[in-house]
Amino acid sequence: MSIYDSVKALTGASGDGPIDWAAVARAAKASTEPGALDLTEREQRGYAEDVRDARAQVRAVGGVDFDLPEQIEVQHRHHWIDANVATFERVMRPIEDHSQGLFPGFARIANTGSMALALGFLGTNVLGQYDPLLLADSEDGGQDHALYFVHPNIGRVATDLEVAEDRFRRWIAFHEVTHAAEFGAAAWLSDHLETRMQRGIEALAEGELDREAFRELNVAMTAVEGYAELLMDEAFDEEYEDLREKLDERRQGRGPLTRLIGRVLGLGMKRRQYVRGKAFFTEVVEDRGIEGASAVWRSPEHLPTDEELDDPRKWLARVIG
Repeated sequence: MSIYDSVKALTGASGDGPIDWAAVARAAKASTEPGALDLTEREQRGYAEDVRDARAQVRAVGGVDFDLPEQIEVQHRHHWIDANVATFERVMRPIEDHSQGLFPGFARIANTGSMALALGFLGTNVLGQYDPLLLADSEDGGQDHALYFVHPNIGRVATDLEVAEDRFRRWIAFHEVTHAAEFGAAAWLSDHLETRMQRGIEALAEGELDREAFRELNVAMTAVEGYAELLMDEAFDEEYEDLREKLDERRQGRGPLTRLIGRVLGLGMKRRQYVRGKAFFTEVVEDRGIEGASAVWRSPEHLPTDEELDDPRKWLARVIG
């Protein structure tokens, strides 16, 4: 890891656009230790078995068939950064196309630095990721989703939490596979999220804020995170509340700068989505069972509204009857 190399990559940012994405990747990796990826045969087998078991058990409890990505990658931090630079670039493209400044060289360095900071921070904290590859070109190898595990982060966090790494890794695998199940159950979900994401980003590029687009995006993601928690409760092999509590305690114990970066990147919102979505589906399941909860994926119209998330009985009356 070299801060000097990171700064050098930023000051060398070039190109015509407001962000030099090659420099983003170089700077983020220069400031981030990649971590070891020398998996033992037992660890390799463990990842494969966890994903396979998660798929079988999630299918059984959720009653839905779904596919997993053809290639499931166990990565170190630099691999994850490389994979996600393309995602950031896709999301930021509309804003880049509209960006003009009086000092383009300076702005390019500042923008490149901001993106490198975000990717470096996430690269050291992400444990697993189901990526539906939103906004990706269909010609991009034909792959429309991906599943990543960042092995050094899983090992480090398991040690920090004083939990068995095998159990912790399995928990992460189950959680990410539940997301694959949701997108498999709802063929319309990717388009639904993409449309709202594009509306919101294009409005920002024009200097406006499309509150409705971001509100609808937040509601949909709250349903996604809440339903994933529901499936986890039903599918995982054992009780896991201790893992969730320890992760929450670890987040609260972070320094002020780390917490600030997390808020800027929306990680606090993600946690609120878990809690709010889980509360919604818990009440739905108590009334109509998991089959009733799964009705949320029949069509975009079956998603709860913002108001219904806090009053599940209104959703039940409207959708289930």
